[in-house]
Amino acid sequence: MKSQTLKPNHSLMGARLLSILLVISGLLIVPIAKAADLVVYKSPTCGCCTAWINHMEKNGHTVKVHDRNDLPTIKRQLGVPEHLQSCHTAMVEGYVIEGHVPAEDVERLLKERPAVNGLTVPGMPMGSPGMEGHRKDPYDVLTFKRSGKTDVFARR
Repeated sequence: MKSQTLKPNHSLMGARLLSILLVISGLLIVPIAKAADLVVYKSPTCGCCTAWINHMEKNGHTVKVHDRNDLPTIKRQLGVPEHLQSCHTAMVEGYVIEGHVPAEDVERLLKERPAVNGLTVPGMPMGSPGMEGHRKDPYDVLTFKRSGKTDVFARR
């Protein structure tokens, strides 16, 4: 009986190598998109704050909640001017998010990265995330600086 020498199947080996490289490169080149983590400070009894948190979670954000009774102190420490305050305050990647800011605007802020302290929706306008109801009032999402200077970021 004559012994046979096995010849490598180069096309099969090449296909396997290519598959392995595609899997590895896919894992290294295409990261899984994940929204930034938010830290929210709110009153323990605020229902609209909880509704806003749910809005953010539905839009892919993970949220850590701190129920607090000293919100004015936190807002002051984070540089939110009194006339721009609302019922809850959040932090995300170094920015302050004050009030019922839509997730879409938070995501735009994180993409554009303007030189501001954060975003605010002063007060609690009807129709904003967490304040849904029988009507929708127009409102502005503002950028703000610690100095109190504001600019319109979005009109809703």
